[in-house]
Amino acid sequence: MDDPAKRSMIREAMKAPYLERGEEHDLAVRWKENRDQQALHQITVAHMRLVISMASKFRHFGLSMSDLIQEGHVGLLEAAARFEPEREVRFSTYATWWIRASMQDFILRNWSIVRGGTSSAQKALFFNLRRLRARLSQGTNALSSDDLYREVSSTLGVSIADVAMMDARLSGPDTSLNAPVSSDNDGGSDRMDFLVSDQPLPDEIVTKTIDDERRTNWLRKALATLNARELQIIKERRLQDEGATLESLGSALGISKERVRQIEGRALEKLRVALVQIDANVMQSAA
Repeated sequence: MDDPAKRSMIREAMKAPYLERGEEHDLAVRWKENRDQQALHQITVAHMRLVISMASKFRHFGLSMSDLIQEGHVGLLEAAARFEPEREVRFSTYATWWIRASMQDFILRNWSIVRGGTSSAQKALFFNLRRLRARLSQGTNALSSDDLYREVSSTLGVSIADVAMMDARLSGPDTSLNAPVSSDNDGGSDRMDFLVSDQPLPDEIVTKTIDDERRTNWLRKALATLNARELQIIKERRLQDEGATLESLGSALGISKERVRQIEGRALEKLRVALVQIDANVMQSAA
């Protein structure tokens, strides 16, 4: 920590006297009942060493120690606002949870541009994976990656896929897709250039959606020109995944299969004429 003000703050915090249980209780009562700012100041100053100690445990996440201390101080103030001295619990015991929660939330928001740890299980995975990996890798019987992932998954109650994904994220920093492929890549390709997608472009998707809706509307209008028997035959023969046979339709309608074929041919011709007329009307409107 290079900031002289921060170093001075840490020195002052480490020199602050410890509070006896009775003194701590009296200060907490003064703050809760009378909103005594001096009492709040004494409580927070006496517990800043707790904030600093906890911040040092999270320093391996690569964030500024001073920022961690500031966030821990926010958690300390939140603990003071919620503390109930009548429960006869030491303030440090109660404040520890709030300090840790504030720091962890700060780390999750700032460690990566991609937000992670959105659920309680993922949050536990984020903050415990390194520790569990180190513990499980000790000894002569080192675990393979698959075995390690299974052990962590079982311990933390998350899926193996989540463990593998978090391990990959913790293995390296964020990389911009606009960064050059190599350090000597002067005006060459960016990483984005090598991302290949089989999906159609957005404008192609929109065009296809509009065209499909237009064709569906045209077909609906054309089908409206058929009578009930013609419509039934076209639906059964042409608009099903597995079209009905002429014989089965003839049996259902009480006519011969040859008659079904004749009605189908007439219906298809009516549809063709209707679609040609619809297309002509559309072209005339566009003109």
